[in-house]
Amino acid sequence: MIDSRLKKGLGRGLSSLLGDTSKNIQTNKVAIKDLIRNQFQPRKNFSKENLEELTNSIKEQGIIQPIVVRPSKSSDGKYEIIAGERRWIASQHAGLHEVPVVILNVDDVKSLEFAIIENVQRQDLNPIEEAQGYQKLIDDFRYNQEKLSKFIGKSRSYIANSLRLLSLPREVLSMVESQDISAGHARSLIGLHNAIDVAKKIVQKKLSVRQSEVLARQLRDKKFKLVKKKDPNILDLQRVLEDKTGLHVSINNKKNNSGIISFEYKDLDQLDKIINTIKNNY
Repeated sequence: MIDSRLKKGLGRGLSSLLGDTSKNIQTNKVAIKDLIRNQFQPRKNFSKENLEELTNSIKEQGIIQPIVVRPSKSSDGKYEIIAGERRWIASQHAGLHEVPVVILNVDDVKSLEFAIIENVQRQDLNPIEEAQGYQKLIDDFRYNQEKLSKFIGKSRSYIANSLRLLSLPREVLSMVESQDISAGHARSLIGLHNAIDVAKKIVQKKLSVRQSEVLARQLRDKKFKLVKKKDPNILDLQRVLEDKTGLHVSINNKKNNSGIISFEYKDLDQLDKIINTIKNNY
């Protein structure tokens, strides 16, 4: 029978998973050098400050909570970490040679479930790592959002909003990972063609999530109004001019067929090109 203190320490979700595999559980002490990283570990970033705190705690009290592992498929005599990689790293920093472990014989999907549950319960994952973990369960292990919702203990809307973050440009995702912007900021940018520029503006102006949502809504409304009002022939002419010049072109044609045509240039070379083209043809 699994020690009740162990199950309590691992959390309700992990406790449930342990209960599912209780017949295969072994407890032991294993040399640190015989542990290897989990290939399915969703967490990629570890706080240096938190690692130092955990290292000091381990030096004083040892490892209170065992690391959950499984026999490695690729390396004989080695064990792959399922849950507890941060404890393993901190134990190395603390100078330990062996650590307490719970050894399970589980498959790949169960290994990923363990890793995600542990990190989500402890809020150790940043929002992008969390979303990528959910996406891997969907892509590789045939989960759907309803099954994820029940398994993680989160609402379907929470899962859907988490996964939607992955549609943003890589540069924006990196800003979330580095905590330059929050997941709330990032969600307001979903669907914007200039999400990277807007994200930079959020950082520069230190906008709140609410302010970011208002800005994004204004940009969407502005784009919608411009596209809605323009004649298809005008839009087609804009595209032709953009293809010819390599510049962003805007044509504002009024009801009396008067209007304004503008070329957006980013440096003096582009400005010179526009001026020379006009001079040579008029």
